[in-house]
Amino acid sequence: MEPEDLRGLFLFEKLDEGQLRWLSERGRLEERAAGGDVYREGEPATCFFVLLSGSVAMSQVLHGDDVEVSRTDQRGVYSGATQAYLGDRVEQVYKNSLRAVSDAVFFVLPADEFATAVRTWFPMALHLLEGLFFGYRAANSLVNERERLLALGSLSAGLTHELNNPAAAAVRATEALRDRVAGMRHKLALIADGRLDGSRLHQLVELQDTAVKQAGSAPSLSVMETSDAEDELSDWLDERGVANAWDIAPTLVAGGVGVPWLATVADTVGDTYLDSAVRWLAYAIDTELLMGEIDDAVTRVSDLVGAAKKYSQLDRAPQQTVDVHELLDATLTMLRAKIPPGIKIVKEYDRTLPEIPAYGAELNQVWTNLIDNAVDAMGTTGTLTVRSWAEDDRRLLVEIGDTGAGIAPEIRPRIFEPFFTTKGVGEGTGLGLDISYRIVVNKHHGDIRVDSRPGDTRFTVCLPMTDEETGSGEERTEGGTEGAGSAPEGAGSA
Repeated sequence: MEPEDLRGLFLFEKLDEGQLRWLSERGRLEERAAGGDVYREGEPATCFFVLLSGSVAMSQVLHGDDVEVSRTDQRGVYSGATQAYLGDRVEQVYKNSLRAVSDAVFFVLPADEFATAVRTWFPMALHLLEGLFFGYRAANSLVNERERLLALGSLSAGLTHELNNPAAAAVRATEALRDRVAGMRHKLALIADGRLDGSRLHQLVELQDTAVKQAGSAPSLSVMETSDAEDELSDWLDERGVANAWDIAPTLVAGGVGVPWLATVADTVGDTYLDSAVRWLAYAIDTELLMGEIDDAVTRVSDLVGAAKKYSQLDRAPQQTVDVHELLDATLTMLRAKIPPGIKIVKEYDRTLPEIPAYGAELNQVWTNLIDNAVDAMGTTGTLTVRSWAEDDRRLLVEIGDTGAGIAPEIRPRIFEPFFTTKGVGEGTGLGLDISYRIVVNKHHGDIRVDSRPGDTRFTVCLPMTDEETGSGEERTEGGTEGAGSAPEGAGSA
């Protein structure tokens, strides 16, 4: 390739004649047919590639899957052994894979020649680049780790709180159940001491079975209805000499027992054994109600564990067809303890939407960041709205809305910038929206839109519905295609 042809590439346009001649003598032209690999991630980084014509796609292995992160046909973009100037201080392997989408031509420079040029021609720039590279890598590693730990700590605290409530309820119900069973055995001994004939005892046991079944499906009563029913039962029991009727009546009413049923009990055992029989039956009903409480508590724990499993997607491959609504519900469950009781949650789901190909765990991270920001914006009161709908049958949209103060116009263009935050020192890292942008745009080839005014802020996540739509997006940066997974400068500014 002639020196003057190299000057037409933005990377080399400021070089002098001698430098261009040096590159021309050491570089070469290479062609790649459409669909062919230029290089593969993890292979030794032996060459520096500059695109002259055609289009290329860059991909990176994430959780075992080869994910396309950018695609471009811009002449002059570069990739490959871009860190050769760092020498053996970093592992010299390709950080991503590059594939020719169409027939492509490259100017190729061996990695050691590229490193020599950078070190010789730009010594000051080299020192700056080294400092920036190693400093950023160290800082980014620490901050990302802190972001993950903060998120994990917040979710763990919320999940622990949510699990503690049903677990404590189950423990309380179990303790009460022991007392009721002991009391039931005592009362049964008084009834079955030989003075109540076998047929009546058998009838009483049948009445107990009926009461237990009835307790499981007892109708819900209003406060006024419950009070009237308890008064009626108390009066009836008092008239027949049953001691402390006021203490028994609430249990009987909760189990759906009325005066006609108690009259049947009285006819079966007679007045002599009525007190013991009623208390024995009340213990049986109370036992059934307590077992129902334990069942509800255990079911709640199981549901929370299931939500945590869906949230983390531990049982799923990295990319699967997912129900976005299940992911949203799992995230809301995980964040429930963090959402103040004064914030109303409104779900407006389009349940007709199909499952879509996506990375479930990463999308849950997006929902977490957006919901967490919405809650912070509202404080202790407001409305959190989660909506879903389809756009042209090609994209699925999820909207997270809040009634907070809104985003000030002067900071809206910066909200997706890494490390930008309006929270106080130590309260946020400024990576939440940046990470969300990377997941939605770079990994899913979707989009995030924001519309904000006081009292109405909405973040809308657009996701492709099909594999054909996924991967069709383009990402162009004049600085080249190196840096897979990072958003272009200014990306996402609203």
